[in-house]
Amino acid sequence: MIVDRSRIRNFSIIAHIDHGKSTLADRFLELTHSVPEREMRAQFLDRLDLERERGITIKAQSVRIRYPGADGGEYLLNLIDTPGHVDFVYEVSRSMAACEGVILLVDAMQGVQAQTVANLYQAMENDLVVIPVINKIDLPDADPERVKGEIEEVLGLDPSDILTVSAKEGTGVHNLLQEIIERISPPAGDPDAPLKALIFDSWYDSYHGAIIMVRVVSGRVKTGDRIRLCASAKDYTVSRVGVFAPHEVEEGSLGPGEVGFLVAGIKAVKEARVGDTVTLAHNPTKEPFSGFKAIKPMVFAGLYPADAGQYNPLREALERFHLNDSSFTFEPESSATLGLGFRCGFLGLLHMEIVQERLEREFGLRLIFTSPTVVYEVVTNHGETLRVANPSTLPSREEIASIREPFITATIHLPAGFLGPVLRLCEERRGKQKQIEYFSHHKVAVTYELPLVEVLWDFYDRLKSFSKGYASFDYGFCAFRESDLVRLDILINGEVMEALSIIVHRDQAYYRGKELVHRMKDIIPRQMFEVVVQAAAGGRIIARGKIPPLRKHVTAKCYGGDVTRKNKLLGKQREGKKRMKRVGKVDLPQEAFLTLLQVR
Repeated sequence: MIVDRSRIRNFSIIAHIDHGKSTLADRFLELTHSVPEREMRAQFLDRLDLERERGITIKAQSVRIRYPGADGGEYLLNLIDTPGHVDFVYEVSRSMAACEGVILLVDAMQGVQAQTVANLYQAMENDLVVIPVINKIDLPDADPERVKGEIEEVLGLDPSDILTVSAKEGTGVHNLLQEIIERISPPAGDPDAPLKALIFDSWYDSYHGAIIMVRVVSGRVKTGDRIRLCASAKDYTVSRVGVFAPHEVEEGSLGPGEVGFLVAGIKAVKEARVGDTVTLAHNPTKEPFSGFKAIKPMVFAGLYPADAGQYNPLREALERFHLNDSSFTFEPESSATLGLGFRCGFLGLLHMEIVQERLEREFGLRLIFTSPTVVYEVVTNHGETLRVANPSTLPSREEIASIREPFITATIHLPAGFLGPVLRLCEERRGKQKQIEYFSHHKVAVTYELPLVEVLWDFYDRLKSFSKGYASFDYGFCAFRESDLVRLDILINGEVMEALSIIVHRDQAYYRGKELVHRMKDIIPRQMFEVVVQAAAGGRIIARGKIPPLRKHVTAKCYGGDVTRKNKLLGKQREGKKRMKRVGKVDLPQEAFLTLLQVR
């Protein structure tokens, strides 16, 4: 069906986490009768149970909405509901590239937050029309006038353009739909030009292979066409073309400005990556979309089955999961302590948590995750650059010329009264202050450059604690920078426990080593012989602790008599313990390692 482009509007909803994106999308569907009342549910576009439970959007979704305009004609509104978490920032950027405008949603209580600013900058980079909207005006503590002032001061947007709505109650939503039609331009594009379409989402289907969501910029794609994916240079035959409205509807073809899905027998999601360009094999476009990049994991962790017999089911589960999430990577590894497992790569900590929960739920697995780490760039003395994600694979000191670690640019928005503790926290984490900007007498934005490894664990929890929950945090990758890093090993009776090795800054090695040794002393059960726990870094021992042996009362039957008899028995016991220490092995329960590996 040929669609009049002047009647199409493509837009996204962007906002900080929990500012109401999915709820506003629900009201759009409800008020336009896109979904029957009996089928309507909260967070309709969030199809994963995990998304609805956590109240976050993990995968970008698209839906076509039919809306009667004030002129009496029907408009096709293509809504793309984007993820809000920083781990999925690339998906947000590609979703924006498929639009002509965005709704920038701001909470009427919380006001402008860190990701509000980051998302606005992305929209401006894509030259999109921005419609600022204040949501949650129905709340008792809502202060839309104050938030309007923040939007003007912090974001530099005209307060006369700001709309107010309650996505929960539906107040002002009809007016917002009309403003979308009036403010956002219809898409351009030549239907006779070579096909050029942007992939902004993809997922795996057991029957059809990878299903790709595309925005057609020029040309036309229809069932039976032979298409080419520019990044992989592979050709496929289109078997189905359609849209989500919000349920699947086959259309037969898509033209300029339209948003829909393609099925073409693509084997895996990694062959149809977000940001890639779709064109015709016999008449390809000469200018694929710029900005495409292969997503690289930033956080790594070891993944092991709690039961060694579940190794093969775990491998099959990871292979199936990777089909649906190309940003997740894994490769086999083994540990003397935990057995056979995998080294997995994730976009961030939230991505890691989501993968863990989905594997356990969908595949019924009990899993052990080791503490996360980041990827380091190691320059050898021969000039070769290695990417090291596992501390146990770090080359020896003699082979290393330098080590570079990933740094991020972190932006923190918070009330001015909490500035001191937050600055101290960033300084403790080896941060370098770049900017402090006051937006009003009570709100401030702080920009720091921080090593990524320093924010992996309790940074966010401590940030929320110091600011009583008011601080918001956003970050983006900055660069790899050279740092004075060393490998910290834990030795038990002289044997290196590779599962516990970590890479730390040299200035922190003593304190981290001392902490680990102290905790190991409390966790490892006493043996029949003395156990020595040591921490080593830079080729020397920096911390040491002893676990005393269990002692049998060998003189219990000696009641008086010559003391030499007692000394003889005690001497034999000492010699036996020395011999046992030489040939014996420390019995380390798996639970001891889990305590250290999972909460380090």
